[in-house]
Parts: sequence; structure tokens; C-alpha cells
Amino acid sequence: MNAIELHERITENKDWATLLFVLCLGIVTVNKSISWARFSDFIRLGYSDKYNKIYRDSGNLKDSFTVSMFFLQLISFSFFIVLVLQQFKAQEKNMLILYIQVFTFLSVFVLSKFLLEKIIATAFKIEEFNEQFNLLKVNYRTYLSLLLLPINIILYYNPIQSTTFFWLLIIVLFALNVVTYIIALKLYQNLLIRKIFYFILYLCTLEIAPYYFIYNWFTKN
Repeated sequence: MNAIELHERITENKDWATLLFVLCLGIVTVNKSISWARFSDFIRLGYSDKYNKIYRDSGNLKDSFTVSMFFLQLISFSFFIVLVLQQFKAQEKNMLILYIQVFTFLSVFVLSKFLLEKIIATAFKIEEFNEQFNLLKVNYRTYLSLLLLPINIILYYNPIQSTTFFWLLIIVLFALNVVTYIIALKLYQNLLIRKIFYFILYLCTLEIAPYYFIYNWFTKN
């Protein structure tokens, strides 16, 4: 009689992901409770520019609402990147370890880019545009991350084995990101015309080159 060989069944702990999702929902709940009117304007950002008109002052970039929602943005986008990497078999390691690596890289990249933008904007004398442009980008990307959050939850607990679906999501996110740039350029077109040369340098240096290098690094590794 053949001996029966038992193998330990290893299941990945999903508590860390649940805690992250609860944290995100907590951030949304607190902001909605404390700043109900502002949050109401924010969730209509997809079809109304009222929020951008009311909270266009650069000081809003550092207030508690924007900072907390920016933290939610990092959590949501990092989680989506991890799901994409797992879907395309780019990484086979434990998802928690991979998530920490992605979250750390994304946080360092965004904050470093933000500081570098301030330095270059000061050198190009386009500080006003840079601050308002950054605020606009943060607002729209946070809005996208909020829409992406329930998708992350569904995909994590109910995996969809379809690369086509993920490619569609990536294309939609990229297209929406391009739309935010177009909206920003339209809003500040008068300022840009006066400083078009500096803006072109700014755009090539900080809005195109970093993403090109990241894409190049991912495709080679």
C-alpha cells in the first residue's frame, strides 16, 4: 500500500488587507463627518468643477482633508499596482511584502517629485502655477483612487482571472489621468502663455521623464 504523504496547506493571511480597507473607509467617514459640505463637493468632482473653484487656494494642499485623502490615494493606488503585478505574474512573493515595497516606492517617488517640482518651479518663477497645478492633480487623483477603492476590494476578495479586464482598467485610469492634465492646462492657459518656455521645460523634466524612467525600469525588470 502506498504511503499517504500529507502536505501542509499554506494560506495567506488577509487580515492586513482588511485593516487597510477599514482604514480607508475610516478616513472617508471622518472627513465626511467633519467636512460634510466639502466632501459633498468633492464626490461630485467627476462632473462638476465647483470643488476646484472653492478650494483652489494653494493653502488647501496642506490641510487635514487633502493630506488624509492623499494618504488614501497612496493606499488605493499601491493596492491596485500589487493586484496588477500579481495578475501578470510579475511577482510571486507574499502580497503583504510586495504591498509594503510598492507603497514605500510610490510614497518616496511622489514626495520626492513634489519637492523637486517646488525647487524647479521656484527656479522657473512659476510657483503660483506649480502650487495650483499640484493641488488640482492631487484632487483628481484622490478622486480616482476613491473610485478605485471598491474595485480593489472586489478584486482582492473575488479575484478575476482576466488580463483583458486589468488592461481595460489600466487604459481607463491612464485616459482619466490625461484628462486631468488637459483640464489643468485649460484652467491655467493664461498663466501658461506668459511662461510657456518654462512650462515646457517643467513638463518635460517632471511630468514626462519620471514616468518614462519608471516604465523603462519595470519593463526591463
